[in-house]
Amino acid sequence: MTENSDTPDGTAPGAPESGATPTGAPTTAPGPQPEPIRFFGTTWVAHDGHYGLRRAGVAIGSLAAAVASCFVLRFAYQGLEIADIGSFVGMLVVLMFAICSAVAFRKTWEGFSRRPADPAREDTLRGLKTIGFVGSLLAYFFRTFTEAPGEKLRRAEYEAAQVRFAKRRSSRTGNPAARRAPKAKKPRRT
Repeated sequence: MTENSDTPDGTAPGAPESGATPTGAPTTAPGPQPEPIRFFGTTWVAHDGHYGLRRAGVAIGSLAAAVASCFVLRFAYQGLEIADIGSFVGMLVVLMFAICSAVAFRKTWEGFSRRPADPAREDTLRGLKTIGFVGSLLAYFFRTFTEAPGEKLRRAEYEAAQVRFAKRRSSRTGNPAARRAPKAKKPRRT
């Protein structure tokens, strides 16, 4: 989650480049900006911008892609049968795709609810998740029934960033240079 209100080029994330005011300042409010989600952008924040239609589209699209990819895998398996490489190799291929799909489903599902603790480990699993792409597609399909994939995680991070920003903002009111130094206490006369 970024807490900067601007990107390096001076425009807000997801905002059109011509969205600046005549003075050149960005049109977004200062503070943390929501992180966009693939296929949803930042519509998940207020559930606007045809959010429901986007969720339905992602569900239908991911299911259709999973079904199409299963057909492609079936044709690949039939090619192995035609090549007559043996039942053992065919069984290994089916087992490999099943295991990789299960791992990809689990890792994709976990990615919707928490950030990876070790990004380097996630990079090493990238090939495994690529082979098991059917599992990732099914994870997207099932997650869209409850929310945009990853919405709960990003909402929690965004709200926490807003709270931190509000605390910092309220504790920094006024010009610190104009503050007076505390007066020294005078000793009491007895």
